[in-house]
Amino acid sequence: MKFFGKSKPEKNVLFVCVENAGRSQIAEGFFRKYAPKGWAPVSAGTRPTPEINPVAVQAMKEVGIDISKQRPKELSEELIRASFLNVSMGCMDKTECPAIFLGNFQDWGIEDPKGKPIEQVREIRDKIEIKVKELVTTLESN
Repeated sequence: MKFFGKSKPEKNVLFVCVENAGRSQIAEGFFRKYAPKGWAPVSAGTRPTPEINPVAVQAMKEVGIDISKQRPKELSEELIRASFLNVSMGCMDKTECPAIFLGNFQDWGIEDPKGKPIEQVREIRDKIEIKVKELVTTLESN
C-alpha cells in the first residue's frame, strides 16, 4: 500500500480512566517516551476534569517527562475506534467504569492518584511505567 509521500499511519493506544487527570495522563507520557516506531498514545476519560492533577504533573517532572501541556479529553466512540488497543487504568468507580465502553482492551487495575500525597503518586507512577514498558515489549514482538 502506498501513502503518496505520507508516512505510514500510526497505531494508537488509548489509555482511559474516569477523569483523565492522573493515571491515563501518566501512561500517555510514558508511552510517548517508550513507544515503538509507528505507535502513538492517546488518553481520555468518561468524565474528564478541567485540568491534569498537579501532583501527577510534579511526579512526572521528577522523571524528566513534562505532561503539563496535555489536556483531559472526553472518551468518544471515535477515539475508541481509532485505537489499536484500549487500556483501562482501573475501575475504581464502577458506575463510570471506562472498560464497559472499550472493545479490544486491557484493565491494568491501577489505583487512582486523586487526593493522594506525592509519595503515593510516585508509587502509582512507577507501577504505570512498568506496565507501559511491558506493553511496549509486547507491541515490539508482534
